[in-house]
Amino acid sequence: MTDSKKIVEILIAMAKVMEENKEYLTDLDNVIGDGDHGINMARGFSEVEKQADTLVQKDIGTILKTVGMTLVSKVGGSSGPLYGTAFMKAGMAIGAKEEIDINDFLSALETGIEGVKARGRSTTGEKTMLDAMVPALDAMKNELAAGADPKSVLAAGVTAAQEGVEATKPMVATKGRASYLGERSVGHQDPGATSFTLLLTEIGKAL
Repeated sequence: MTDSKKIVEILIAMAKVMEENKEYLTDLDNVIGDGDHGINMARGFSEVEKQADTLVQKDIGTILKTVGMTLVSKVGGSSGPLYGTAFMKAGMAIGAKEEIDINDFLSALETGIEGVKARGRSTTGEKTMLDAMVPALDAMKNELAAGADPKSVLAAGVTAAQEGVEATKPMVATKGRASYLGERSVGHQDPGATSFTLLLTEIGKAL
C-alpha cells in the first residue's frame, strides 16, 4: 500500500526529473511544438514541490486534485490543461483514501486518461501523450491480470510507454501546434509522450 507521504515523495521525484530533463523536453518541443514543454513542466512541478509540506497532511485524492489545479495554473500551452486534467480526474477517482494499492493506481490512471482524451478531443495514433499513456495502462492491466506483483506491473507499464514514445516518431501529428507541420512532423518523437514516460518511470522506481 502507498500512503500520502509516499505520494508526496513521488511528486518531489517527478519535480526533480522534470528539472533534469527540462532542456531535453524543450529541444524535442522546439522541433514540432512551441519549444516550451520542458520549461513549463519543470515550472509546474516545481510549484507542486513547494507545496509538499502542506500536501503530505492531506488524503491522496486531495493531493492529486491539488497537483492538477497547480499544473493548470502554472504550466503553459496544452500541457497544463491536459496534465492538470489527468491529475484532477485521478484524484476524483481515488477520493478520500489515505492509502492506495496497484488496483487504485490503475483505476486512477484510466480515469485520468479518459480526462485527457476528452479535454484534448484526441485518441491514440495522433502523436500525443496518449500514445504512451494508453499502451502503458494496457500493459499494466495485462500484467496484473496475469498475477504479477506491483513492481512487475509498473515495469511493464514503463516499457510499454517507452515503446509508445518510439512509435510516435513515424506518426503524422494531427493535434496541437505539431499538426501545423503535417508530414514534416514525421521522424520526431512527441514531447508529451516523453514527459509522461519520465513521470511513470519515477513512479516505478519509487514503488
